[in-house]
This record gives sequence, C-alpha cells and structure tokens, in this order.
Amino acid sequence: MTKIIIIGSGIVGSTIAYELSHYPHLDITLIDEKNPGTGSTGAALGILMGIISHKTKGRAWRLRESSLQRYQTLIPELESLTGLHIPCNNDGLVKLLFPDDDLTKWEKLAQIRSDQGYNLHIWDQSLLKYHCPEVDVSSLLGAIYSPCDRQISPTFLTKALVKGASLKGVKCLFGVKVENLKIVKNHEGNNSHCQQVQLGNESLSADWVILATALGTSSILQTLGSNIAIKPVLGQALLLKHTSWQTKDNFNPVITGNDIHIAPMGNDEFWLGATLEFPDNQDQIIPDEELLINLQQQAISFCPSLRNAPTMLSWTGKRPRPEGKSAPVIEKLADYDNIILATGHYRNGILLAPATALSVLELIN
Repeated sequence: MTKIIIIGSGIVGSTIAYELSHYPHLDITLIDEKNPGTGSTGAALGILMGIISHKTKGRAWRLRESSLQRYQTLIPELESLTGLHIPCNNDGLVKLLFPDDDLTKWEKLAQIRSDQGYNLHIWDQSLLKYHCPEVDVSSLLGAIYSPCDRQISPTFLTKALVKGASLKGVKCLFGVKVENLKIVKNHEGNNSHCQQVQLGNESLSADWVILATALGTSSILQTLGSNIAIKPVLGQALLLKHTSWQTKDNFNPVITGNDIHIAPMGNDEFWLGATLEFPDNQDQIIPDEELLINLQQQAISFCPSLRNAPTMLSWTGKRPRPEGKSAPVIEKLADYDNIILATGHYRNGILLAPATALSVLELIN
C-alpha cells in the first residue's frame, strides 16, 4: 500500500482525498487541525467561471475544462454515495456588458467556445431584460450568458467530499495539528524525503505528503527551507433577503458585472460579493467598510430592487494567493521527492479543485 497523507481539508484537500480514494492500492489519511471547509473554502461564493473566462488554451484552460467536465459527474456521484444534498445553481451565469465593453472579443470567445463544444450566448438589452427582469438595462450594452457555468455551495460540497472519502476508506483526522515533518536525506539522489508526519504523540509514515494547506502553506514551507509564499487576500460579502425577486420561468442565474456577483442561494437569499483587499507590508488586512458599501451600491445599480433587501449577514474571508508564481501551485516541492503542493488557488479554489486532484494523481503515479 502506498501511504498518502493529505494536510488540509478545505475544498482542495477534500477533493484530492475523495478522488484518490477510488484507487484501492492507496492508503490515504486526511488531516486538519480545524473542521473541514472552515478555512479559505469558507471564504468562497462557489461561482464557477470557466466557460466565460477568457482563458482559452494552455494550463489555465486545461484546468478549467477538466474541472467543469468532472463536476458534471461528481455532484450526482457524491449525492448518491453519501445521501447528502449539495445545493447547486445550474441556471448558468449572466455577465453584464457595458457601453465601453468590446463586443468583438466576446464574439470571438463565443466562436472559440463553440468550436470547443460549449455555448456562450450574446444578449442585447431586450433579451437581457426578458430573461432577467430585475436587471436595469438602461445603461447596459447587453450581457453574455454562459449556461455551462454554475454556482455550488462550497461548505455542503466539502462535507459531501469528506463523507464520500471516509466511506471509501480514507482515514480522517480533524482537530489534530501537524507538529512536524520528519525529513531524511534520500541516499539515491540529492533530494530530501518526508519520512513521517508527526501529530503530537503520534507519527504517521508517509510515501507521499500533499500540502493542501492554503494560507497555512507558507509557515510549513519555511520549516522546509522553501521561499514560496502564499499571501492572504481578503474579501467581504453581504447576504441579503429579497422576497419579491422577479424571474422569468423560474430562471435565476448568477448575475455578475464589474467583478460584482449577485448569487441567488434559494430561500429568497442572495449573496453580494466580493471585495478584493490586499495585505500591507506586514501582511495585515483591515476590512475596508467603504469597499463593502461600494459593492452594495454597484449591485443596486444593476438590480435596483436590492435597495430594499435587508442585510442578513456581513461576511469576511481570506483567499490564498501565491506571490511570484501563477495560481494555483500544483507541483512537487523543489528538493523533495515526495512532497506535493496543491495550494494557492486564490479565487478559483472551488472551480479548480477537481482538476487539482487529477493533477496530483498524475504526480504520484
């Protein structure tokens, strides 16, 4: 049996654990000092912007396409295995277009997506108003509708992944802190080797160690002599209650414009999010209340009836952004032969989790 230890039970670590659990020759342990999905995963709205992204080739597109294809089967597979319901919005995503937007680039993207087997629809003002009656189209050019993109509840998905992994034999250790990684020199080469993961009074032997540790990655890597840094980026969002939201034939997609997302969550609830706030030189971030106010005002300018929707919750969370490297970081750690990084997904952790798991599987095979 090949012993796999995954540190971090957010969406990425939990997806890796579940996907690897399909292989009976792998002995998998998932470890986290917190409960699953309570770190960076809890700082996500779960909006999957893959087809509507302008990434059309290379690694960035391959990861997106791989994840979107896997999500088609993953959600029903997990629900069947675990008996848990995973809330999803499958009505797609509507991206608002403004007068200064270049319609030509969207027409080109729509053609590329068509050649790849996906649909993007370009709506003028009248079509946008017809499909999304709550939107004020007076200052808009129209919209791009992406039926293949979606929104998924990150916390429900993570719980289902952990339960599914456990049912398939993964050992889950939560509320347990990793104290140290025992490193030895590999006599067959120049690389070092992580022999054991130490958990207080217990040590677990490891053939592979996967760090899906998001914002906890930097502190671990410092002890290993690596200078890869994962920095926090803060986001703020609002949960509103809107009991009279109008829809056409119950069509209720995510609406986005100027990087402001209006995400219907069911039960007349809507997330507005999220701000983008970077740390200072000491890696400190103080939430900027004015940015949250501006976010709400922009959302109201798109959908004026939101002005009367009471706020149920004001939320803040941090996302992991790699410094000096492209997001996400999915690779073997330099100078180590059995440590894999699966971290630094920034704003695309939910979107790219399945592709990350498949990439990790390739690295350990």
